[in-house]
Amino acid sequence: MPLDDREQKILEEIERQFYQEDPKLAESVRTASLASAATKNLKWAVLAFVVGTGVMLGFFTSFTFVALAGFVVMVLSVAWVVAILRHRAGVGMRSPSEWVRGMRQRHRRGD
Repeated sequence: MPLDDREQKILEEIERQFYQEDPKLAESVRTASLASAATKNLKWAVLAFVVGTGVMLGFFTSFTFVALAGFVVMVLSVAWVVAILRHRAGVGMRSPSEWVRGMRQRHRRGD
């Protein structure tokens, strides 16, 4: 929803005051991005995948339950990577009810 002229002026005044009061913080906020946090999370997710793979392969023959836990870590880390990449691409997740509604519509159309 776009801001009207009065709200836009108020927002610009707040930004101007913010830059005047603490220019160092304002600059760090301006240059910091969510992409850096997403990149850090992506690294952790890939590390979790590698660890899960190592655990699964290392314990597959001797401790099956530990290997299963490694597999679960792998699956969860892949889901985490997909969520991060979807968020970075701006693709929103639909709610389950919207997903079911879409499936019903496709079924009715015969897709």
